[in-house]
Amino acid sequence: MPARVETVLIPGAAGDIETDISEPAGTPRGIALIAHPNPVQGGTKDNKVVTTLARAFNGLGYVAVRPNFRGVGTSTGTHDSGIGETDDLLAVAGYAQKHYNNQILILAGFSFGSFVQTRVAKRISCERMVLVGPAVNRFASETVPENTLVIHGELDDVVPLAAVFDWARPQNLPIVVVPGGEHFFHGRLHLLAQIITRWCA
Repeated sequence: MPARVETVLIPGAAGDIETDISEPAGTPRGIALIAHPNPVQGGTKDNKVVTTLARAFNGLGYVAVRPNFRGVGTSTGTHDSGIGETDDLLAVAGYAQKHYNNQILILAGFSFGSFVQTRVAKRISCERMVLVGPAVNRFASETVPENTLVIHGELDDVVPLAAVFDWARPQNLPIVVVPGGEHFFHGRLHLLAQIITRWCA
């Protein structure tokens, strides 16, 4: 049975943050905060990779929280190249943890959203991090927690796989490569969900 999705407006530094929250069946085991790709290129909380992550985390018992970054949908404010968006995610995380009694937090992001989550992880503790198609061109010098899952498409033409290896290698950070996958994982979203389910089960 699909999770029921509730849309709420959460106060942030630039105004309201439009956020979809879907609860799993039964008692939640934690919160998964999921960040969408670059809004300048049409990224929203309804991106197929983002909604696939939400369904996977719901299936694992997590509350899935998907905000629209500032300037997207009914979220107020304007695009801030990841800086203000970091504050937005921190505000949403604070709201979710207060609403769900400070349950454990997973940070997940796709493309530009992964860049923002690396900034969030410097300012809040999380149990795990999931980076899908990470935009390492934006955070090539950033390190991430060792309990980070990195998933990348073999044929990604937006962020080349070689660049992700160059970023991960100094950290001894494993990468799960989806064979034949491109940046948006067309035709391979089921594999993406399987990887997350196995890793977080």
